[in-house]
Amino acid sequence: MAEMNEIFHRHLKSTGNKITSQRNLILKVFLGAEGHVSAEEIYQRAKVEDQTPGFTTVYRTLKLLVECGIARGEKFNDGHTRYEYDYQQQHHDHLICIGCGLVVEFYNEFIEREQDRVTREFGVETTHHTLKIFGNCRTCREIDRKATVG
Repeated sequence: MAEMNEIFHRHLKSTGNKITSQRNLILKVFLGAEGHVSAEEIYQRAKVEDQTPGFTTVYRTLKLLVECGIARGEKFNDGHTRYEYDYQQQHHDHLICIGCGLVVEFYNEFIEREQDRVTREFGVETTHHTLKIFGNCRTCREIDRKATVG
């Protein structure tokens, strides 16, 4: 947590932004969150500790966390950006259930090698990439099956 505070505060200073207790709270709440969280979820969790941060402050702070490399934003199936911890994290891809919104992170060496091969083939120098596979999870398929049978 101390390292993240330092990185965040250094970024705030370098971009001419103030270090505030609200921003520090949002960082703390974000770092304590599991998985992929929306700005709304961070806002609701921060409000439990302090009523003063507004939603705009949460949204802008998450943007700053992305800028300094602590967080990464991804859009999944619901159109909302979800944030996850990104600092010194291994690359991974996502499986997303279009029924319930379940997000599963995975890494597959074969897929990574194939993506590298394709980019070389087309002469593309990759800066970053993301792979999202959308479908229905087992649970949602079972619910659908029972609904059509019953």
